[in-house]
Amino acid sequence: MFTGIVSDIGRIVGIAAHNEVRTLTIASSYDAATIALGASIACSGVCLTVTAVRSGGPLGTLFSVDAAPETLAVTTAAVWTEGRRLNLERALGIGAELGGHLVTGHVDGAIPVVAREDLGETSRFVFDAPPALARFVAAKGSVCLDGTSLTVNEVDGTRFSCLLIPHTLAVTTWGEVGAGDRVNLEVDLMARYAARLAEFPRG
Repeated sequence: MFTGIVSDIGRIVGIAAHNEVRTLTIASSYDAATIALGASIACSGVCLTVTAVRSGGPLGTLFSVDAAPETLAVTTAAVWTEGRRLNLERALGIGAELGGHLVTGHVDGAIPVVAREDLGETSRFVFDAPPALARFVAAKGSVCLDGTSLTVNEVDGTRFSCLLIPHTLAVTTWGEVGAGDRVNLEVDLMARYAARLAEFPRG
């Protein structure tokens, strides 16, 4: 489980294909001694399992993860290339501060950025979600986009917008995102369960 609060920006330094699986080697400033094999790390919103870790590399630590066919089909991981920067978050520890909202790292789909408008220090991003996912997005609600917990500003049909503050733009990869890019969307967990409960009659 995660919170959507990015704690590091990693960089892909190696990609190897093994049949239908892609093994990604990611450089990070996390302390290698604190990463256990089998640990979960959210990589731009995608929960991936650490398969190898060692000290070294351009940022201090190198860890490897495997992206399976389902992950490649649903997320942007299929088009990641060497040099790409990723928003990273370690799994939530018991008793840790919940700064964003509850995030599973199970991406629902990759959606396009329709527009970006820079408004002085802040930036407004507009996204378009398929109807099956748009029904879970509400104004003032939460979404996780590329591993970042964001508040929905406005909703218009399947389109919605988020306003990013300078801090978020500075400590994540959002400063590099523009119209035409695709980002990983995970809808709010509570919205998903509320919609599911509403499908069943009472009594």
